[in-house]
Amino acid sequence: MKIAIGGDHAGFEYKQMLISMLESDGHEVKDFGPFNADSVDYPDFVHPLASAVQAKEFELGILICGSANGVAITANKHENIRAAICWDVPLAALARQHNDANVVCIPARFTTPEQAQEITTTFINTTFEGGRHATRVNKINC
Repeated sequence: MKIAIGGDHAGFEYKQMLISMLESDGHEVKDFGPFNADSVDYPDFVHPLASAVQAKEFELGILICGSANGVAITANKHENIRAAICWDVPLAALARQHNDANVVCIPARFTTPEQAQEITTTFINTTFEGGRHATRVNKINC
């Protein structure tokens, strides 16, 4: 699977860990930054990632920052991006199953590295259920 990943300085360490995990699982991963732990403005990385997922250059996106709020708000400004904040595995599964989320936003300050890995694995391995959920998802865009 082709996966886009990015975030901010608070998510840098988790991002590096997740890239290693995903690549070792055979996924093609593009790192949209940041490329070190220095303080950054997350929209500078989120907008290019969301645009690439929106253009279907990548099947899914992963964003990591301290709370996940800023990256989710920014990503969701893009049409057809459904970015979901997930701090545990059941939320990651439901985001995919019921909302057809295509970007997972992980709060590094509120999850352990192990949880971030489990959330990521669940998110990329869960499929959209469609059916009654598709009707709702189709009503999201303005």
